[in-house]
Amino acid sequence: MVTGREQVWGVVVAAGSGSRFGGPKHEVRLDGRALWEWARDALLESGVHRVVVVGRVPGGVEGGPARHVSVARGLAAVGEEATVIAVHDAARPLAPAAMMVRMYETLREGPWDGVIPVVPFPDSIKRVRTDDGRVVATLSRGEVLGAQTPQVFRAPVLRRAHAAPVTAGSVGPAPDDAAMVEAIGGRVVSVAGDRAAMKITYPEDLVVARALLRRRAGRGR
Repeated sequence: MVTGREQVWGVVVAAGSGSRFGGPKHEVRLDGRALWEWARDALLESGVHRVVVVGRVPGGVEGGPARHVSVARGLAAVGEEATVIAVHDAARPLAPAAMMVRMYETLREGPWDGVIPVVPFPDSIKRVRTDDGRVVATLSRGEVLGAQTPQVFRAPVLRRAHAAPVTAGSVGPAPDDAAMVEAIGGRVVSVAGDRAAMKITYPEDLVVARALLRRRAGRGR
């Protein structure tokens, strides 16, 4: 759990349109609860003191036209006493509390401004031209990892990153909060993520999520 003198707040982003899913994902029910509720409760289970939910949900903060705008609006609702802020996607409802605690401990014990969970890709990774689909390079899977959420940051650094101009990279503007912290020179380190923190992107992903819930229930969480 969260220990020490940290005041850890969470921001859950539940404001996306869910275009690939076919509608707002955060409203989808999983075992009787909306995805955003799962994400909020996962943060609370890890020891976060308070959670701000961004989106059209009960008690939520109004979202924006882009993810970084929604996060910024969530940050504005986070108390000034917060020393650490965890930013989480509502579309990742089953992120394990143990993974989050590992991130808090890494942030507390090291000289880092942020900690993110990462997982390896099981497939070969190719760099492909977007205009004609031509493969131009094969990348080492050992150096290319997928970033999950929640991502945990020292509050002053995250606030400063969101106050800076949004930068654009090879995958578009501000793909995640870690990219924004990196853009202002922040030190971000990775820890092992967890497959249970999968992102619900397509309807069939709910089948996997339900299977994970059944396995969790069999283990008594």
